[in-house]
Amino acid sequence: MLARRSLPFIARGQHGFTLVELIVVIVITGIIAATIVVFVRPALDAYTDTRGRADLSDQADTALRRIVRDVRQAIPNSIRMPNAQCFELVPAASGGRYRQGPDTTNDSPAGCTSPSATCAAYIDPTRAVTTFDTLTALVKTPAVGDWVVINNQNGNDVYEGNNRSAITAVATPASSQGKHRLTVNSFSISPGYGSGRFQVVANNEQAVFYICSGADGTLDAQGNGKGTLYRLKRNFTAAYPTSCPAVGSADVMATRVRSCTFIYDPNQGATQQSGFLWMNLELARNGETASLAVGAHVMNVP
Repeated sequence: MLARRSLPFIARGQHGFTLVELIVVIVITGIIAATIVVFVRPALDAYTDTRGRADLSDQADTALRRIVRDVRQAIPNSIRMPNAQCFELVPAASGGRYRQGPDTTNDSPAGCTSPSATCAAYIDPTRAVTTFDTLTALVKTPAVGDWVVINNQNGNDVYEGNNRSAITAVATPASSQGKHRLTVNSFSISPGYGSGRFQVVANNEQAVFYICSGADGTLDAQGNGKGTLYRLKRNFTAAYPTSCPAVGSADVMATRVRSCTFIYDPNQGATQQSGFLWMNLELARNGETASLAVGAHVMNVP
């Protein structure tokens, strides 16, 4: 009697796919893939493109807002523009009004002219300035080494040093005398100036240059702008710039810049003593482009 041979495990318990089942799986997979291509991918592409454009717009908007803030806080008449790709200004850290005459009520002795605990310090335009009391509570208290600027009528004066002086001491006078008492290196102001305003420039940020470098209006192979917008801090430079300076260690404000243009009129309206700066910034990434234009009024009344 022949012994019964046991079948292999695979023959007793498992079966493979049939050709019909395999064809059904392929058809269903094809339908799903076609659905993704036709319906899902365009939605994802639209989301990605919208997000990219929004990011570009946000970068351009942030950069222009920073520029506008510096322009509106700049020393009057301090904007210098060698060409449409860059411009320079002197940013004011704070400012206010100074005492223009003696305190006839509280000074002791009456009519004193030497600043002391009982004698107010005021600016007399007929003599050199060394100490004066501020009547304004400054947003930022000046530090030794910062600069006081008074009556910048001509654009290059503040750069040449004709109307600025370094602060050598900061004190607090009696409450009746003012908010701060600033001691500066001796300098003179214009005898005809009567507005009583001053600005303070931080020594670590004497001048700022905005430079659009490499933006020639074309795109690279990836569809990105080739330029970069920089913010360069530098010291006062007497010579009027004839070209944009080297960016060196400047801060990057925006990348992938396709083009940018700065246009400045120092006396918009002629009788208003107000300048106007027009800025256009275009960024491009992966073929997507965002272009923003902003205008800023510049107060040029010292």
